[in-house]
Amino acid sequence: MPIKYGDIAKAPKDILSEDYTDKVTLKAKKNAGPVAVTLETARGSGGALSSKVGTKFAYAGLSFDKVQLTADGGQVLETSLVPLEGVKLSFKGNKGADLGIDYTKGNLYATGVLDVKDMSKVSTSACLGLASGFTVGGDATYALSGKTGFSAYNVGASYSQGKLFASVTSASQLSSVNIGCVYKVNADLSLASSTSHSSEKACTVHAIGAAYKAPIGDVKAKIGADGILSACLIKEVAPKVTVTASGAVSTSDLSSFKYGLGIVI
Repeated sequence: MPIKYGDIAKAPKDILSEDYTDKVTLKAKKNAGPVAVTLETARGSGGALSSKVGTKFAYAGLSFDKVQLTADGGQVLETSLVPLEGVKLSFKGNKGADLGIDYTKGNLYATGVLDVKDMSKVSTSACLGLASGFTVGGDATYALSGKTGFSAYNVGASYSQGKLFASVTSASQLSSVNIGCVYKVNADLSLASSTSHSSEKACTVHAIGAAYKAPIGDVKAKIGADGILSACLIKEVAPKVTVTASGAVSTSDLSSFKYGLGIVI
């Protein structure tokens, strides 16, 4: 199955970035016939609650992937349309407005995004899966206003074979390299690491962590280069009810402990 270039390093990011939080949130989903309604509520630092309500549905071949109203009066609209096999057109509107196209054929996944609100930039990416477990790709952004020209461009590759996954992606217009690794010890335990390398600094270890499928739920833990130790537990406590409990503390200051709790119904 082809993947987007943005997901070429997804495996280590899932272990080292996803599900860790210091927020308290509740997300409730309910189907009302052909329409799905979602209510998301979060507790702010002062204890105040803020909510956003959204829905998604399809009509006449057009998918309304997200129609949302936020607590600050903002509005979000995301739609998509599949005119041909392997081609998806999309629109995303929030503070900006982007018109996108996704194209898939075989092991190729290509994307294009145009800023139609300010006409300031166009972005594109391509990713190709190869036969021997390698995936290669790249992305670029071209500025249409102000100082025109390529404002960003990077390339990357990943390799997956047996228990090992590794990704190498460039950053800051090829000036540095990010390396992510995952080693699957067994069916329950996986280890992950994330590092960056550049001419200014040979090696920066961003995080080292692990994911474990324990009897009580899925457990993730990591320690970052800043000395912050984080862990989270994801547990389905009832059918379609998932609870995520997370905590983080600096190894040099135990009083800095922060927690987060998320419930999805």
